[in-house]
Amino acid sequence: MKIKQTIYKAAAIALSAVILSSCGTDWLDIKPKGRFTEEDVPVGSLEGQVFAAYAGLRSEATSGLPYVAVHNIRADDAHLGSNDGDYAAAGPIYDDFKYPLSHWLTNSYWTGHYQLINLANNVISTADSINNPTAETMANIGEVKFLRAWAYFNMVRTFGEVPLIDFRITDQASANKPKAPIATIYKLIDDDLKYAATALPETWPKHPGRVTRGAALALQTKTFMARQRYAEALAAATQVINSGIYDLSTPYNMIFREESENNKESIFEIQALADGVQNFGVTYASRQGVRGSGQWDLGWGWNIPHQILIDAFEPGDPRKETTVLFSGQTNTPYGETLPSNLPRPYWNKKVYTNPALRAQYGSRAGAWFNVRIIRYADIVLLAAEAANEIGGENNINNALSYLELVRARARGSNNAILPKVNTRDQAQLRQAIRHERQVELGMENERFYDLVRWEIDVQTLHDAGHIGYQLKNRFFPIPQPEIDKSAGILIQNPNY
Repeated sequence: MKIKQTIYKAAAIALSAVILSSCGTDWLDIKPKGRFTEEDVPVGSLEGQVFAAYAGLRSEATSGLPYVAVHNIRADDAHLGSNDGDYAAAGPIYDDFKYPLSHWLTNSYWTGHYQLINLANNVISTADSINNPTAETMANIGEVKFLRAWAYFNMVRTFGEVPLIDFRITDQASANKPKAPIATIYKLIDDDLKYAATALPETWPKHPGRVTRGAALALQTKTFMARQRYAEALAAATQVINSGIYDLSTPYNMIFREESENNKESIFEIQALADGVQNFGVTYASRQGVRGSGQWDLGWGWNIPHQILIDAFEPGDPRKETTVLFSGQTNTPYGETLPSNLPRPYWNKKVYTNPALRAQYGSRAGAWFNVRIIRYADIVLLAAEAANEIGGENNINNALSYLELVRARARGSNNAILPKVNTRDQAQLRQAIRHERQVELGMENERFYDLVRWEIDVQTLHDAGHIGYQLKNRFFPIPQPEIDKSAGILIQNPNY
């Protein structure tokens, strides 16, 4: 936990400087006029705003139940879970795709992401008024441009066309914008990530957990793959791989434990700290924790593995043990036996917290648990996929090599499982890579969006019994409260 304490002590100091320097001037709410030097900006203000933007990642919308519901439960191999009461209310929405025009989870997702975008815009607006910015200032701008790109990537995949707000909001009317075309949103994402990849450092030795050049390149990879721009995706992923910053040396069964946060595989994690004294926590773990009573009241129990995911693991694949927590069975490595009478037979083990830390912090909610957003294995598999889609002997060689890196880490020293994939047939290799993404990244926010970009979402979800799913369900409707507030500026998505 020392890494997190360092980060958040720095954040608290920076934010305090912002508050003290702005007393009486309220400069954060004033659009900059003229040009400043860095000495003119209140002490600590720019980095203070950067840390405020990072705090936006810890909102319920961006790392709590709205994020979990939108990114995970809609997949074929996940299930809403929880208990019968919650399922009756939300199951039809997220498991059966009966999207209402207004629901608190998706309403929150919308507003929380725009709050993060606004925090980023505030930093960019302040920095834009500085002549001759230093490398440190440019890195700060790169950080928030990454955060803005990540927020817009989530929004464009979730709602499709959304308002593009890339400026400091000075009044409510200025924020009332019509939807921008998807291509326009992606243009902003591309520009932000291009800047971030140039301005960000490879590492932050004093502050691990802040976004880096590798994070910008990794997010570039993901945004290009979402548009099937394989050559550009492969180029970005190759830079991440060749950087030497990241590797797969962390054993798979250690990735999701507290002691392995910000490890060599971590490219982007939302940082959390809640130790009973300091509270910079997130709700990600508690929203998915085992739903029981007493010591087994670990959370709300949303987002649980479906039998489809359990059946997808090859015989002996140890990743299943790390992904799925079984009611009535003893959990490794902590030796806790779950009750057999819990409301669901399976739970998401990737958010299972250390019982010693629960006792130490006097909490079962797991608010200290980091959210793994982008792992190196994700980018390696995207590189394999892009190389295979481009084709050619060298690319097939690379695709097989990247795929084997991931399988070898999962296999460990047991050569009797997870045999090496050797096919050079593009269609067969495509299926092998897609299978690997499902089991490697199970319960990790990727599956639904993978199905969409592969354009197999309708067939796959119908095969899984979700026969109500239609192409329009790739996108949620624009939240009705936002449309109402816009007085006719915002137009509802088609077919809603």
